[in-house]
Amino acid sequence: MNPDLSDIAKHFCFRGDLLTAEPVRSGHINDSYAAVFHAPGEEPHRYLLQRINHHVFRSPERLMQNIEGITEHIRNKVRAAGGDPDREALTLVPTVDGGVLHRTPGGEYWRAALFVEGAQTYEIARSLDQVYSAAQAFGNFQRMVSDFPAEQLHETIPDFHHTPKRFEAFVQAVQRDARNRAHTVQAEIQFVEQRASETSVLIDRLEAGILPQRVTHNDTKFNNVMIDDETGQGICVIDLDTVMPGLSLYDFGDAVRSGANTAAEDERDLSLITVDLDIFEQLTAGYLDAAGEFLTTAEIETLAFSARLMTLECGMRFLTDHLDGDLYFRIHRPDHNLDRCRTQFKLVRDMEDKVAAMERIVERHQPG
Repeated sequence: MNPDLSDIAKHFCFRGDLLTAEPVRSGHINDSYAAVFHAPGEEPHRYLLQRINHHVFRSPERLMQNIEGITEHIRNKVRAAGGDPDREALTLVPTVDGGVLHRTPGGEYWRAALFVEGAQTYEIARSLDQVYSAAQAFGNFQRMVSDFPAEQLHETIPDFHHTPKRFEAFVQAVQRDARNRAHTVQAEIQFVEQRASETSVLIDRLEAGILPQRVTHNDTKFNNVMIDDETGQGICVIDLDTVMPGLSLYDFGDAVRSGANTAAEDERDLSLITVDLDIFEQLTAGYLDAAGEFLTTAEIETLAFSARLMTLECGMRFLTDHLDGDLYFRIHRPDHNLDRCRTQFKLVRDMEDKVAAMERIVERHQPG
């Protein structure tokens, strides 16, 4: 059922009257709409309206507490640097009762934010300069929240990047075989099982105190950075639902997984899928130029591995969801999650072949 956006809009402090609202198609989890408003004597302006998927994010109230705290922290940093917080940070729109979250009588949760104009997101980078700028934006994000108390944040999705627990969930999905699909994906199941020992590497180093816990974005896809139309710079990191305590390596690794793939995330022709080392180099350079000064030696030395592990984890999650009946990721065709899984596993294979080259690139861009 399509939502009555005119009714939803009445619960937020928007400026003007709602003219139109169109779905924003990107994203697997929440339902998003670009809503155009008009106030007398002004040009039409846009806001983003989002219905939070509360089946994925079980506590929308805690999720929004995280986002409120992080966005205000970043906005203060941007102001102190002489920037524009309305373009360089997420600007939440309050509800009429003073909150940032509206719950409908039917149990839906809605939020709103100012639309960042003069900038856009891209599913795939159009140039190496864009790649560098996006990586720099994620590095700047981590730098700005490096002094935010991680213990104040809630886990919006518990154990989101806890790869050993993702592996356990995968094993259980295979055993459960809820949709009788396991016999059709034996090659993919074996692929994960052969790499089981790698799944605990980052968590083991975190627990041993080798890697520090940080505030991390945890979903650093290229399309989560707003790219300025004029300058080409990455000006604003968006989609903060998974901001939680974690490892810097989650952010870098996932940026490589999603950004250095030469094909779409659901490409069926696996021959098109490789890790582009030129893109990897720009991701590494941009990220370390922004974040390198506060990262530890152990973090930097693990960057290349993190790309491979985050790719394996993501493929494992797609496969788990396929086995369970596509309950988590939105699909648009039969076996969509299986297609996504296969692209990730092909990318892992290619990273394994190029591990020495990737490590040399990281060494080349180490600060100092």
